[in-house]
Amino acid sequence: MTSAQTVLNRRRRSGGKTAIGVLLTAVMLFPVYWMLNVSLTRDQDIRKSPPGLFPAHATLEGYRAVVAQQLPYLGTSLVIGLGTVALTVALAAPAGYALAKLRPRGGGVLNFVLLAAQMIPGIIMAMGFYAIYLSLGLLQSVPGLIVADSTLAVPFGVLIFTAFMSGIPGELIQAAQMDGARALRTFWSIVLPMSRNAVVTVSLFAFLWSWSDFVFASTLASGGAHQPITLGIYHYIGNNNQEWNAIMATAVVASLPAAVILVLAQRYVAAGVAAGAVKD
Repeated sequence: MTSAQTVLNRRRRSGGKTAIGVLLTAVMLFPVYWMLNVSLTRDQDIRKSPPGLFPAHATLEGYRAVVAQQLPYLGTSLVIGLGTVALTVALAAPAGYALAKLRPRGGGVLNFVLLAAQMIPGIIMAMGFYAIYLSLGLLQSVPGLIVADSTLAVPFGVLIFTAFMSGIPGELIQAAQMDGARALRTFWSIVLPMSRNAVVTVSLFAFLWSWSDFVFASTLASGGAHQPITLGIYHYIGNNNQEWNAIMATAVVASLPAAVILVLAQRYVAAGVAAGAVKD
């Protein structure tokens, strides 16, 4: 076989793989496209058979309904998401540093506990939180949801920080200690700035978990004055089950913050998740 034929065969295989990848991507993204399509379609056009693949008479009525009715829910979700991120990083980063560099007794047991904590079904944790919050008066409160959502993100965050910080050269920490820096100063001034990828990764996943949470929200915040967007969509579907353009417009708007953050932070996430996978 000549070199030209070899190159041609490689191009064909590469083209075939690309085509399969594009097809699979299109299949996975079609629900997202259909959600956007329906959000722009008039009510009378939605009921056509077969439905149109494109909004022939596009309308923004659904998005006007979102602005009029769903903004309070979106604001509450944003506050809960940012609060969950702050609490998760504040707890997980020092814990990861301690496990990676300070080597406390029982570190292996703690790692096992963190792994086991991620296997507990959310509904079981929600029932436990309900009983505790009922006695503390934290039901239907934003701080209560922030603490509950953080319990999902902190174990994952500790594992990510531990893996990432284990790869930081020990010579840097030793040099800081020789210059008189204590453990807290070393963590704040050296380890944490070098762990930017891990911070972004943990922050992103914490925000996504809190933004998309429904179990804790429906158990701990249902009926309260401040409810997240997941409950807003749930109530909206129940009250307006025929207005599918408004329902889909709500879903599109609720998906935008997470999608934008994921696109902007993807390279940091890839580096943060891969940290610790390869050891020198």
